[in-house]
Amino acid sequence: METVTFESIDAGFNPLDSVEELVAANQWTFDRVTDTQMVVDIQGRWCDYRLFFMWNEENSGMQFACQFDMKVPDARRPALNELLVSMNERLWLGHFDICSTEHTPLFRYTMLLRGVPMVSLEQLEDLVEIALSECERYFPAVQFVIWGGKTAEEAIAAAVLDTVGEA
Repeated sequence: METVTFESIDAGFNPLDSVEELVAANQWTFDRVTDTQMVVDIQGRWCDYRLFFMWNEENSGMQFACQFDMKVPDARRPALNELLVSMNERLWLGHFDICSTEHTPLFRYTMLLRGVPMVSLEQLEDLVEIALSECERYFPAVQFVIWGGKTAEEAIAAAVLDTVGEA
C-alpha cells in the first residue's frame, strides 16, 4: 500500500528555539552546538545530568536524551543491560539505554512533530520532568548494579518502590 504525504511543517520551525526559552527561564547552563543540537547541564538529586536535544527536520523528530554522569565499567555492562530491561518494562514513555561511545546510562525519547506548528513549553517541561523523575527514581538501582555488584533483581527490589493507588 502506498501512502500519500504532504509537506505540512513550516520550514522555519525549529523546536530547539522553544527549548532554548525553557532552558533560559530555568537558568540552566547550555550550549546551542548547532542549529539542530543543544546540550544542557543540570543538577539532579543524585548526580548531574546532561540533556541532549537534537532536531531532525527531515523526519520532523526531536530526539531527547538525559545522560547520567557516570561511566559503566565493561565488566558490569551485562548486568546493567539486564537492569535496563527491567526498568524499561516499568516505563510508560521513553527508554533507558547505554551510550555506546560514552559508556554512560541515559534516558531517551523522541517526539514526532510532523504537522505541529510548534512545540509548547508545557510539552517540553513535561519531557524534561518525566526524564529527570525516571532517572532519579532508578539512579540507586543503577548504582547498586554498577558499584554494589548486585543483580538486576536485587537492585530493583532494593531501590525501587512501585506505588499502587493513591494515598
